[in-house]
Amino acid sequence: MAYDIALVAAALTCSLVTGLLLGFAVVAMPGIGTLDDRTFVRTFQAMDRVIQDRQPVFVLLWVGSVIAVLVVLALGWSQETGGERLLLVGATALWIGGLQVPTAAINIPLNNTLQAVDVAAEDDDSVSRARSAFERRWNTWNRVRTVAGVLASTGLVVLLAAR
Repeated sequence: MAYDIALVAAALTCSLVTGLLLGFAVVAMPGIGTLDDRTFVRTFQAMDRVIQDRQPVFVLLWVGSVIAVLVVLALGWSQETGGERLLLVGATALWIGGLQVPTAAINIPLNNTLQAVDVAAEDDDSVSRARSAFERRWNTWNRVRTVAGVLASTGLVVLLAAR
């Protein structure tokens, strides 16, 4: 019973976080990508500030997804066998290694670097360089995180459907 509840929580929270990343990949970043450099930087800073200010729903979902996936792995290890166990391990590895690690190692440091840009005080070339150093790399790794999230969430949903 505890495993089933944890599996529902993991599938739900991982799917919701993945949806947020997908929204950034297909709507938010392409949208602000059309803006001039100063407006792009200011807009991303504003969106990121909401997250950095510990928006409670975001934090609950993000941290909750990590906890739920690890609990599912711990509880499911003894309950799942064969292909289901492999799916459980794969979904966990994708969630942690393909989504959480790049977030901590790449996307958050890029966010913090862009947050430090004082758009009002910097000249146009400095703002343009800041955007160039940020945008392509951030988008690339956000797509990696999104694909990892889709695959991990799908694995969790498949496990849930097999119960």
